[in-house]
Amino acid sequence: MTIPDSMFMLENAGSCLPCTPEEELNIVKELTNQAESHLKEGDLYYVVSKRWFSSWRRYVGLNDDADYGQSSDSHSMDVVPSKIGDRPGPINNSDVVQSGSDSEGDEPELRRTLMEELDYVLVPQEVWEKLVEWYKGGPALPRKLICQGNTFSVEVYPLSLNLIDSRDDSQSTISLSKKASLCELYERVCTLKKIEKEKICVWDYFNKEKNAPLPISNQTLEDLNLQMEQDILLVLTADGLHSSRLGMDSMGNELALVPLEPSRSSMSIAGGPTMSNAHSTGYGLNLYPGSALNSSSADVDDGSNIYGSTRKEERGGLAGLQNLGNTCFMNSALQCLVHTPPLVEYFLQDYLEEINTENPLGMHGELALAFGELLRKLWSSGRTTIAPRVFKGKLARFAPQFSGYNQHDSQELLAFLLDGLHEDLNRVKKRPYIEMKDSDGRLDEEVADECWRNHKARNDSVIVDVCQGQYKSTLVCPVCKKISITFDPFMYLSLPLPSTLKRTMTVTVFYGDGSGLPMPSTVTVLKHGYIKDLIQALSIACCLKSDETLLIAEVYDHHVFRYYERGSEELASIKDDEHIVAYRFRRGEGKTRLEIVHRCREKYKSDSVKGTGRKRFGTSLVAYLEENPVRGADIEVAVFRVLSPLRRISSPAKTRSGKENGFPSEILDELPESCNAQSIPRDQRMENVEIGDSLNQELSFQLFLTDDSLMKCVPILRNSVLKSEGVMKVYLDWTEKEQELYDASYLKDLPVVYNSGYTAKKTRQESISLFSCLEAFLTEEPLGPDDMWYCPRCKEHRQATKKLDLWMLPDILVFHLKRFSYGRYQKNKLDTFVNFPVYNLDLTKYVKSMDGQSYVYELYAISNHYGGLGGGHYTAYAKLINDNRWYHFDDTHVSPVTEADIRTSAAYVLFYKRVQSETKAGLGETSRGHPIS
Repeated sequence: MTIPDSMFMLENAGSCLPCTPEEELNIVKELTNQAESHLKEGDLYYVVSKRWFSSWRRYVGLNDDADYGQSSDSHSMDVVPSKIGDRPGPINNSDVVQSGSDSEGDEPELRRTLMEELDYVLVPQEVWEKLVEWYKGGPALPRKLICQGNTFSVEVYPLSLNLIDSRDDSQSTISLSKKASLCELYERVCTLKKIEKEKICVWDYFNKEKNAPLPISNQTLEDLNLQMEQDILLVLTADGLHSSRLGMDSMGNELALVPLEPSRSSMSIAGGPTMSNAHSTGYGLNLYPGSALNSSSADVDDGSNIYGSTRKEERGGLAGLQNLGNTCFMNSALQCLVHTPPLVEYFLQDYLEEINTENPLGMHGELALAFGELLRKLWSSGRTTIAPRVFKGKLARFAPQFSGYNQHDSQELLAFLLDGLHEDLNRVKKRPYIEMKDSDGRLDEEVADECWRNHKARNDSVIVDVCQGQYKSTLVCPVCKKISITFDPFMYLSLPLPSTLKRTMTVTVFYGDGSGLPMPSTVTVLKHGYIKDLIQALSIACCLKSDETLLIAEVYDHHVFRYYERGSEELASIKDDEHIVAYRFRRGEGKTRLEIVHRCREKYKSDSVKGTGRKRFGTSLVAYLEENPVRGADIEVAVFRVLSPLRRISSPAKTRSGKENGFPSEILDELPESCNAQSIPRDQRMENVEIGDSLNQELSFQLFLTDDSLMKCVPILRNSVLKSEGVMKVYLDWTEKEQELYDASYLKDLPVVYNSGYTAKKTRQESISLFSCLEAFLTEEPLGPDDMWYCPRCKEHRQATKKLDLWMLPDILVFHLKRFSYGRYQKNKLDTFVNFPVYNLDLTKYVKSMDGQSYVYELYAISNHYGGLGGGHYTAYAKLINDNRWYHFDDTHVSPVTEADIRTSAAYVLFYKRVQSETKAGLGETSRGHPIS
């Protein structure tokens, strides 16, 4: 559709004429593209139930995973249409709305813990209005677009605050945007309580403690780190402190807020004062360029008691982290990092001189300071639980993807945090421009050293010192064999889990040349494998010859719904209740694919409608034609060829005793067990009717050319000439005469992929080792079709092969076990037990730099994930440095565990530290010159 056409549709979309599904889709696409091309803060988006929206997507012919918002020329719209559904009823958002909500205002409240694209979708205001015009329904759930950093995001869950009135302890809920100012908060409180603004003061009442009064100012709720569903306290000015008493500094700026009672402990260097109960106010921190770091020398710990505590009677590093609402993922990652020896040593000392407030890729130093303050609290508070409110606020500010209170991935947070800390602590103030050079046949050692020097010239921080390694990447063009070698830094290694989960699949195999009867074949494949794995398993089961190939397809509504022509497609896209077939051909056979759809006459049973019609039945047959253009006679010959195995040997009245699927039982008995009926030699198969003889018989077959949607129908004459575009679809109309001559039962009642009524034999799942995961990571493999490499010699994108090798390993080595797989059709979690060593993880043989060093590691922390994708829970195991003992960190709960307890199938991210080699024992350094704890 051209742009003028789509604009014409938009102009006429409001008319009373009903829209077709295709028109609805194009209108929604156009409106979405227009809205997203001019985004601005304050734009409205609407929450729509995913259940209802999925029914609309099916109605307009989209796969539920397709992106309706892409432009019409986008490759992402080249998706196979979904099975067309009925027109949906009125919009129904009842499944995402909280019942019996007491929230202030008339707008319904969303249920907690909803997930986008799983429970709901977001559509622009213009799309919502059009959907309501077409379908009515509701309720309307508008949400504003806000800007966080340089990113726009829809604030699905506004900040909900619990207002406690000190006069009668009554409680009310106030919902405001996190971008709302404190002035707006006061206005909302005054309206709700019908009281004048000058007579009240609102306090930050987190954890039922009067932390600090909130001033009447333009500061946002986000700036003050107010948390979802936290308490705020309303007091009269006669009983409390009014914000007007805070005063201004000499520049006219509001003074930072402080608690009414002076703190008894002030060791924080990361912003606001630390109270005696270890809760930081977090106010007054301003680290944008041009500001000063307001920390006196008295506020800085000298680091003399690095792993101890300011309280002599309690050990440091055993404090839990409060869950602020689905923040267990953050707590798990933080506990692992704050128990990383080099980072503990670094942040317990004075690191202010290395804060880089000018780095455009950083967070103006605020993230590093917030992390440093949190680490110091955790190492100084004994077992007092810490509420990481300030850190969560900074995280949401600079990484909007972690804002809100949905569950997230601890590894994704870890990756952002390590990168953010590096940028905030980067010692390079002005990065030089360095042009990357190709290897051009030079020695690997020379290229690797050059790449590392270039990297260090632009990136130099404690994170680079202890957490970054280097691997060798080799790309080979499949056409010109151009080899490209690069040496790239890494911060962690994401290891695939060689899956031991199996799946049983039943596929019906058809002969494209009519040389045999169709027969179902059941094979076992990897559950999370690919179409190429299914083809390989079927090839073995069917004794496929070297010059033969298989074409996999899904049959729906008696025709081929889609072909699986790419071996890289995921088997997860095939559901157990679908009908999958495989067409068997010789390689390179034919130029035009002919799909034959069967129809038969059907009498109408309704009294009001008399006559007969035609309905589809059975399974489509597929053949290949040599010529192009194609003659009608060529199509007839191909049809008779593929039908020939179905020719009845005996009259239909007789039973098939003594035969199985049309084959004499004595022939079947002589077959080896490794082959089924498809592998019977052609001279032993049943005698097929000669095609010429069949054509000479005046059969009543009628052929009609149709289109992909099976809507058009044009008769095909024997002498007609048809131009083919690679694929042709024809209707084959059966009459009573053909029903007598051919056995159509072979085309009917295809088995589904997996029948749950039959229980498969369960096998004990074996564990896999961490080494096998590492070897899978280092195995050479072709790049995916969506990740092709631009070959500088061919000047085209190629699906090159890629090989990774470890070249240099860091002192702190982090392994991410890829338990979560996010495919186009399905999301999975692997609970496979990975057998990882606690001591003596020797990776020396995997390092290709040949530097003669020993790379032996010892485990010191684990981030665990329990449960599935929809929810689950994160915890951490960490080893206390001077205690030589493991502890379990489950949010606020901290308890000792044995070494045997830490090896579970929940292990998700593993943290190892390099042990001191014998050659450097006297120096206390690694090969890279960094101290080892």
